[in-house]
Amino acid sequence: MVSVLRVLLVPILVVLILAETDAASTLAAVVFVLGAMSDGLDGYLARRHGTSTRTGQWLDPLADKILVAAPVITLAAIGRFPAWAAIVIVAREVAIVLLRIALGLRGRSMPAASLAKAKTVAQVVAIGLYILPLSSGANGIKLAFLIVAVVFTVASGARYFAAARTWLRPSTSGTGRGPV
Repeated sequence: MVSVLRVLLVPILVVLILAETDAASTLAAVVFVLGAMSDGLDGYLARRHGTSTRTGQWLDPLADKILVAAPVITLAAIGRFPAWAAIVIVAREVAIVLLRIALGLRGRSMPAASLAKAKTVAQVVAIGLYILPLSSGANGIKLAFLIVAVVFTVASGARYFAAARTWLRPSTSGTGRGPV
């Protein structure tokens, strides 16, 4: 349910960004950060109540990727986010979705790595800064956080694809999980 809520926040987030007012941008940043934080709540609730489902296992990371890609694409389209960074971030997210699908078709899952969790935090901070109506004096800080996020984005994507060679091999343990 929390993953579905994250997906439902996306159109609201996009409309707020497109409004291009300080109040709407501030509210968009709040919606974005709350949506991102709800991922932790989702995981906590699933573990606490033992309610992990197959649907939740693919919907949760998909919701995360939609919540990241939508504001990045929207901000880039209105010239408030560097296009090069948008391309890197969205391409990585699409590639990981496709990798998860390929693994799922083979009965395997791809657990989140700690580097990917650090990537998510870096992306949330960087994107949140670009959503906020900050003055041009903050451009250096925004760019610095964005570069960190892009480095983590590329590194975690490379890590997943390197590990995918193992995940895509036939399973001998029967767990369906590759290396963590």
